[in-house]
Amino acid sequence: MIKTTFETERREDDKADDFLSALGANVRALRAQRGMTRKILARDSGVSERYLAKLETGQGNASMLVLRQIAEAMDTTLVDLVSVGEEFSAEMRELYSLGRRLSRDQLSAVIAGAQQHLVKSEDAAKGRRISLIGLRGAGKSTLGPLLAEMLGFGFIELNKVIETEFGASLDEIFALAGQPSFRRWERRCLTDIVTKQDEVVIATGGSIVVDEQTLSLLLSRTHVVWLQAKPEEHMARVIAQGDMRPMANSREAMADLLQILAARVPLYRRADANCDTSGKEVPESLQDLGQIVSGLLSGDMQ
Repeated sequence: MIKTTFETERREDDKADDFLSALGANVRALRAQRGMTRKILARDSGVSERYLAKLETGQGNASMLVLRQIAEAMDTTLVDLVSVGEEFSAEMRELYSLGRRLSRDQLSAVIAGAQQHLVKSEDAAKGRRISLIGLRGAGKSTLGPLLAEMLGFGFIELNKVIETEFGASLDEIFALAGQPSFRRWERRCLTDIVTKQDEVVIATGGSIVVDEQTLSLLLSRTHVVWLQAKPEEHMARVIAQGDMRPMANSREAMADLLQILAARVPLYRRADANCDTSGKEVPESLQDLGQIVSGLLSGDMQ
C-alpha cells in the first residue's frame, strides 16, 4: 500500500513537471513568435526577468498547478477555466468543446471542410490586393514597389502608415505603448487599407502573423505571399540595410533569428503562396514573384 501510494505521488509529480515544462515551452515559443526578448517581455508585463526565466525553464508558480488540479477535478481544461469576459465567446467555447470530442482524423476533416468553405466565401473579398509577409530581410520593401509597378498597382508599407497615424517611430510606439497597443494600430491601419483600396501591394511587418485577428484579416482580404530566404541571407540583408546590431554578437543574433523563424514558420505557411528569394538577384526574384502573383490573381493557384 505504501509503495502504491509512493508510486502514485511520483506519477503526479512527473505529470506536474511535464505540465510546467510544456507551459514554459509555450511561453518561449510565443515570445519568439513576437520577436520579444525576455527583458522586453518583463518590461511590458510587469513580471520580473527572474520569474520569466524560471517559468520558461519549467519552474512556474505552484498556483498554475492548483488551477490545473481544479480543472481536472471538473473534467475540463485550463482554457475553460481562465478564459473570461470576451476572450472566449460562448460560440467559441461550444466549438472548442465539440473539437475535444473528435478523433484526430475527424478533427482534420472538420478543419479541411471549414477552410474550404472560407476559401469559397473569401475569394471575392480578396479583390486584387496583394500582401507580402516574411521576416525582415526577405525582400518585402525591395520587391514590393517593383511588383506594384509591374502590375500597375499602388504600393503601401504598412509599418510606415502606422508610424504616420500614431505620430512616432516603431521603436517609440513599442517603448511608449507596448506591443498590444501596436497590434491594435496595425489592425486598424490594415482594416482601413483593405476597406478603401484595391489593386494594391502591401508590405507588412515581419511579426504581423502573430496576431490571429490581423492575420485572419490579411488572409481573407488579400492574396498573401510569403517571401522567404535562408537565415544567413536574412541576417546579411538586415546588416546591408544599415542595422549593425547583429554584428555586436553574431552568434547570439543568429540563434535569436533561428528561434523566431522556427516559431513563425507555421504561421507564415498559412499564406496563399510562397516565394523563395534565397541566392537570387532582385530581377530573378521579381520575375518569380510576378508569376506567382499572376497565378493568384487569375485564380490558377486557388
